[in-house]
Amino acid sequence: MFHLADCSAAPVLQECLSRGIAFVPFCPLGWPRGEANPVFRNPVVSRTAARLGATPAQVALQWLLQLAPNVLLIPGTASLAHLRDNLGAENVTLDDEARAALDQVRSPSAPPTW
Repeated sequence: MFHLADCSAAPVLQECLSRGIAFVPFCPLGWPRGEANPVFRNPVVSRTAARLGATPAQVALQWLLQLAPNVLLIPGTASLAHLRDNLGAENVTLDDEARAALDQVRSPSAPPTW
């Protein structure tokens, strides 16, 4: 897995980046997708999403997209509504305040933003 709350695969991401290889994070929105989700239940993610007029999923996906230039997202979806929500991440801009807040959420093994 690799998402905002679990960045334990950061060394793999770094190695892929150094070799010019795309990195496809497994479970980019965490698991399970619901109330027990470690990304969605995080109050910082929820507050950031509300402030930006976005959903927690959109914030989490945009965080991954901005993390490194070699990140290739393929989030799974079980419904058209989730697909639309995921695609909406493209329209979310994480400002400095959002980045700083989300940097407090990510796991200690998370890489810096490249």
